[in-house]
Amino acid sequence: MTKYLVAGVLALAMTARAEEATVKLVTLDPAHFHASLVQKFMYPQVSPVVRVYSPGGDDLQQHLARIDAFNTRAENPTKWEEKVYTGADFLEKMCAERAGNVVVISGNNAKKTKYILDAVGAGFNVLADKPMAIVPEDFEPLQQAFALAAEKHVLLYDIMTERSEITTVLQKELSLQPAVFGTLEKGTSDDPAITKESVHHYFKEVAGKTLKRPAWFFDVAQQGEAIVDVTTHLVDLVQWECFPEQIIDWHKDIQIVNARRWTTKITPAEFKRATQLDEYPAYLKKDVGADGILTPCCNGAFTYTLRGVHAKVSVMWNFAPPPGGGDTHYSLMRGTGAKLVIRQGAEQKFKPTLYVEKRTAQSDKAFGAALKAALGQIAATWPGVAAQKIGDGTWEIQIPEKYKNGHESHFAQVTERYLKYLAAGQLPDWEVPNMIAKYYTTLAAYKQSR
Repeated sequence: MTKYLVAGVLALAMTARAEEATVKLVTLDPAHFHASLVQKFMYPQVSPVVRVYSPGGDDLQQHLARIDAFNTRAENPTKWEEKVYTGADFLEKMCAERAGNVVVISGNNAKKTKYILDAVGAGFNVLADKPMAIVPEDFEPLQQAFALAAEKHVLLYDIMTERSEITTVLQKELSLQPAVFGTLEKGTSDDPAITKESVHHYFKEVAGKTLKRPAWFFDVAQQGEAIVDVTTHLVDLVQWECFPEQIIDWHKDIQIVNARRWTTKITPAEFKRATQLDEYPAYLKKDVGADGILTPCCNGAFTYTLRGVHAKVSVMWNFAPPPGGGDTHYSLMRGTGAKLVIRQGAEQKFKPTLYVEKRTAQSDKAFGAALKAALGQIAATWPGVAAQKIGDGTWEIQIPEKYKNGHESHFAQVTERYLKYLAAGQLPDWEVPNMIAKYYTTLAAYKQSR
């Protein structure tokens, strides 16, 4: 009897919390694992009841399994209650029922711009995984979505997790210290002042489990080429670090210099290992050679100028990381006083590590003192951050482990920022124009690569 009484009390408490919560999530066609990572943790102002609208199928089942794993984990379990609708009319049903006020969109990127526009048109706030657009034809509807969001007083925002990575945060902070960094150089097309490189893998682990990739993830017509997908993060960081909290005008501030794209080879055995499928679906046959090797054009790089500053971004997809490794990131910001470099290779044990490399004629002792003073100011926000000299003119930034929370936790940090914006009723004034500028950049590079 007591067991049922306790269960009843808990159910009533959950219902009360759901009714009191100011934010009620809706998940639309969750076909990418990022959709679940928004729910890896609970948020006080978010209802535990989440409405899910989907056409059904394996993508949905994988999503629900991840949420269930969060709910049943031993440490800090979540308490999400997923209420699912499946059917061919799932999008229309979501818009008609209006069962929540924030739609999370993370899935097949070929559908995403339409999903965003329809959700905003129905009066939903939207938190969308990148990329919001993958072909030039998506740019105008995306602009319409932002205009409609302003008209309906809802917030449309994309999930830029890399702004929460601590080495990137400190790279930005140090670039704002003129006694160390000097001023940002302009660079040239052959020697950019900003370089960002990212290596990703089809076969990987997420939340401690091997990730099962949907077959459509290997189709660039559905997932998007690297030049419009992962580069979204890199272009965002260029804007965010070089011109913090400044409005970028896509009409005049951006010029694509050059762009290219290339393929990755994936064997049938590797494809099966990643997808658990024995055969390629029909839509992938266009990328399969006579030898049975799948060659998606999933890599891309481009050089461009942002307000005259030369930047280069590049993304490469391999099948699997080396032992002990994972996705990696390289980032260079070159100032007149120093280079700020993030490396994440075998030497760093595949952990992102920030270095400061002196470029001035001043002595290492004088530069080290300036760096220590700069870090003293930064430590007001990030206590414990320090520098260790590791060679002539080179220092490694020492970062306390508590700040190294990993990619998966960054989704919660982005969500928390978004929830603050919702409570305030507005985004910072630079966010929307800079999102538009970001997608203009990636889509213009897409056209240039051809």
